[in-house]
Amino acid sequence: MTRGVKIGIIGTVFAGMLGVAGFGAYNIWTALDSGGGGSSGHSSPQTTSTALANEPPTAKEVSDTASDFLTSWAGGDTTAAARLTDSVQTATAAFRSFATDGKISRVEITEGTPSATTVPYTVVAHIAYQGKETLLQYGTSLTVGRNAKGDPAVKWTASLLHPSLSDGDRIVTGRAKTPDLDVVDRNGKTMTAQQYPSMVRIFDDFAKRYGDKLSGGTPGIETYVEKADGSQGKTLVVLQKGKGKRLRTTLDSTLQAAAEKAVSGKDKAGVVALDTRTGGVLAVAYSPPTGFDLALQAKEAPGSTFKIVTAASLMEGGLSPNSKAPCVNGRNYSSGSTYGRIYHNDSGVHDNPDATLRWDFAVSCNTGFIQQTGHLRGGGLRTTAGEFGLTEQWNIGTPTLDGQPSMPVPGSNQDELTSEMIGQGELLMNPLIMASVAATAATGTFHQPLIVDRGLIDRPIVSTRSLQPGISTKLRAMMHDTISYGTASGVMSGFGPNAGAKTGSAEVDGAAAPNGWFTAYDGHVAAAALVQSGGHGNASAGPIVASVLRAS
Repeated sequence: MTRGVKIGIIGTVFAGMLGVAGFGAYNIWTALDSGGGGSSGHSSPQTTSTALANEPPTAKEVSDTASDFLTSWAGGDTTAAARLTDSVQTATAAFRSFATDGKISRVEITEGTPSATTVPYTVVAHIAYQGKETLLQYGTSLTVGRNAKGDPAVKWTASLLHPSLSDGDRIVTGRAKTPDLDVVDRNGKTMTAQQYPSMVRIFDDFAKRYGDKLSGGTPGIETYVEKADGSQGKTLVVLQKGKGKRLRTTLDSTLQAAAEKAVSGKDKAGVVALDTRTGGVLAVAYSPPTGFDLALQAKEAPGSTFKIVTAASLMEGGLSPNSKAPCVNGRNYSSGSTYGRIYHNDSGVHDNPDATLRWDFAVSCNTGFIQQTGHLRGGGLRTTAGEFGLTEQWNIGTPTLDGQPSMPVPGSNQDELTSEMIGQGELLMNPLIMASVAATAATGTFHQPLIVDRGLIDRPIVSTRSLQPGISTKLRAMMHDTISYGTASGVMSGFGPNAGAKTGSAEVDGAAAPNGWFTAYDGHVAAAALVQSGGHGNASAGPIVASVLRAS
């Protein structure tokens, strides 16, 4: 017979004695309840209790105490279960709330294999509310220690009842406090985080950021966590769906599905797609979806994809796509003391003394660009970057790169300037930013990206601005060259005259391989991807972007 069964019998005897011998029953209660825990009725000297309290429980004590606790709880004897903890009163009240507030009629518990003093278990809770029934299934764990008397006892914490509970929280079943938020794409199609895993963080942020700003909707009947401050926390199960508040976004469910598929299985990748006409965010995906959001929050040098901005600045400074720009390995702008670094081209780029700016762009020759530093427009690279919206903070409707984009002032060290010309140095970008760069190049106009209606955003939105006349036409020609015969010719094969691209790879100190970058547009959609330590962008990030664009 287990100790759990013995406790049940004692409870029954106690109930009978209470009616005929109150004093005797009181003594039994006191003996059982003093200090909690699964001890025998024998008292121990104070010194022995103190010594035991500092000793870890044995494996048998862990196993017996955990089994008795879980058996009592599953059998409905929560009084006995509470007395096997180190906080009897708190546990008693919590068990009562779990059943009454949570409308949980019974539980089925399966005990797992102990590990040291921890015992995992799974729970199937039966919920019944106003004629509606459902199951709540989850896993959690308990830890066995000792109470003040030195007896083995379950260490009480709210997470024993459910892993989503913190101390002071409770589980409630009933009408939710607020309606759900129904997120819809630009075509009115409802999207859920279950369908699109990269949206979990973003949709949670939407609920917190816009839930109180939207009207309408009817709360559903749910089992949910009520936080200690009275606010509603995580929904655990829905018994009756309500009518959600409707949040219209700029997202496109078809492109979002394509983006999720394109990054699936990749190690540390992110992609963003934008509407070139408005800056509306069409898709955001990153892998792994439970990891860091590389699509919106990465802080990485963009590599040669930034040559789009550099080319614009050089042409605003007087060069044309056909201007001579020799591609010779191992060069800098000059040999002066402020230009001390020697730059090298990728191993696949051969020297071409007769190269033009458009050839350098298509094959991604670093030195061909760097040797034209003196032709940057007045105000330098940063002034042109401002036309692409890169010198101000964006507020797109959900958190992105802090202080982004990062376009530092080079200062007196000209090696920083020449490094930035090829997308290195202190530049910090992400796929969102580089997708916007491609969109601006394609249309000639910068539209700050947005993921929701601008009327919902309570922070400044960067104003629309245009590149100098003719620059967009020249950039489109150069980006199309990259598809026709340059570094993007393989991965973008089959795209027509309204498409263009730029590849990139960016060195990272201590990394095994450079980060792979790729940005491109086709028609009214622009996209950019980053694959950390992916190597050449055309091989790593390029297929991701091409897949998204083909779905548009």
